[in-house]
Amino acid sequence: MNLEIKRIETDFLIIGGGAAGCYAALTFCRESDENVLIIEKADIVRSGCLAAGVNAINAYIAPGRTAQDYVDYAKADADGIVRGDLLLTMSERLNKTVKEIEKLGLTILKDKKGDYVTRGNRNIKINGENIKPIIARAVLEEPRVTVLNRVNAFEYIIDGNRIAGVYAFGVDHNVLYVISAKAVLCATGGAAGLYKPNHPSFSAHKMWYPPFNTGAGYAMGILAGAEMTTFEMRFIALRCKDTIAPTGTIAQGVGAKQINALGEVYEHKYGLTTSQRLHGTVVENLEGRGPCYLKTVGISKQQDEDLQKAYLNMAPSQTLRWIESGKTPSVENVEIEGTEPYIVGGHTASGYWVSTDRETTIKGLFAAGDVAGGCPQKYVSGAFAEGEIAAKASLKYIYDRRIEIDEGDIDKRKKQLEGFLNRTDSAYTVDQLECSMQDIMDKYAGGISMHYRYSDKSLKTANEKIIELEEKAKTLSARDMQELVYVFELLERLTVCKSVIAHLAARKETRWNSFAEHTDYPTKSNEWVKYINSRLENGEIRIIYRSIVEEGNIYEH
Repeated sequence: MNLEIKRIETDFLIIGGGAAGCYAALTFCRESDENVLIIEKADIVRSGCLAAGVNAINAYIAPGRTAQDYVDYAKADADGIVRGDLLLTMSERLNKTVKEIEKLGLTILKDKKGDYVTRGNRNIKINGENIKPIIARAVLEEPRVTVLNRVNAFEYIIDGNRIAGVYAFGVDHNVLYVISAKAVLCATGGAAGLYKPNHPSFSAHKMWYPPFNTGAGYAMGILAGAEMTTFEMRFIALRCKDTIAPTGTIAQGVGAKQINALGEVYEHKYGLTTSQRLHGTVVENLEGRGPCYLKTVGISKQQDEDLQKAYLNMAPSQTLRWIESGKTPSVENVEIEGTEPYIVGGHTASGYWVSTDRETTIKGLFAAGDVAGGCPQKYVSGAFAEGEIAAKASLKYIYDRRIEIDEGDIDKRKKQLEGFLNRTDSAYTVDQLECSMQDIMDKYAGGISMHYRYSDKSLKTANEKIIELEEKAKTLSARDMQELVYVFELLERLTVCKSVIAHLAARKETRWNSFAEHTDYPTKSNEWVKYINSRLENGEIRIIYRSIVEEGNIYEH
């Protein structure tokens, strides 16, 4: 197979057409007369974390609350390992972004006074099944935005320490795209599929985070030498058993408490942060007091019906389960369990190390949404906010020169892709190596089977085995461009796995039980109130320790 080379030039390139990417494009068009290109390996109408819809905006400053309140909440939940400057600049924009999306057509529930219906101190209810098509429609109507769907980015083009563009290939066409840009925003999302899922085999897709989010943006940044942060703060969701449906809707919607099989409320015994709620469930099961549940028996008929309707917007399998069994939440408590670990900068603090304007350590390369580190609990509206910040900050590069891309470098990338496409004697398949990777991470890097725990020795074993898999992955073959996507998704995950392992090993404490539970260092220490960052140098991951950005200060590179 011989690939055609297509060269494209743009002013502002956005990699990933999810929530952050689409909102960034809309912002850029309001702020500039220049051109925008979005490349998306799926289709922006139904791509990213919002693809299936959502029933609430989980980051919102409710009446009587302030942006600083939200900062304090996120900081407490992450036990201090956050960037306060990033959280504040995000929080100050949350409500504005929600108003903008409402203007585009999003239905937000309101009370008789016309005020948004809140759910707790930080959430508002929406009818969000069509939230992504609504945003995508607005993007597609912008005349200066070009969208390339079904195009997979795989490597940044760097000149010195300045972004020049990206290499990508067509998912449906035999094309190598060489895209040059004056500024680039990475908005590709986090990483799923690193660990063995708690529903393996044919149900492996039944997971908390989109299986198509493979850490592509992380991997491109790592391999380009960008500084990354806090990969050790994994995210493990506490979900409804089997359906992997959200538990927050039940806990906040009807005030359901976490109980064990004896009917005892255990959540206050372990703490109420996100990781503590999960950890308590793990320990209760280990000590023989499981299964664990959310106590819904006894809720009103109206609350029962409201829960069933709410899940139709985001996890219909849960509603179907209630209906098929005849055991709705008022009749039977909802069993809960943890998922496999993910790397997600929208819930925890893992991702690119960025300045306050969301610029990475590579000049002209910005990050927003799940791929940007240091700013947890951003959710949907926070991704919008970061897209806005990054788009506005990118303008300082738009009027600078475009960098020429070396022809020899283009030829090397072409031969690399054609090597996979024209190889016929591979001893392995992508599925085989992916299953091996997930098994390694599960057993040696704190997966479900190990109750999310790991040690120095097990992490060393995990790293050695992942490196072996990387060598095998270089020998894979692809029959067409779609299979080439699968090859690169595996390579991306392996790259991210190595960084996760390095970060887990570098934090010599247990600050977040279950999220990062180190059995050699089972307690928390004040010596580790710092950021653990990393950078790939000469093929090796170098750990960088950085001091906490104190309250009221901002960090710039």
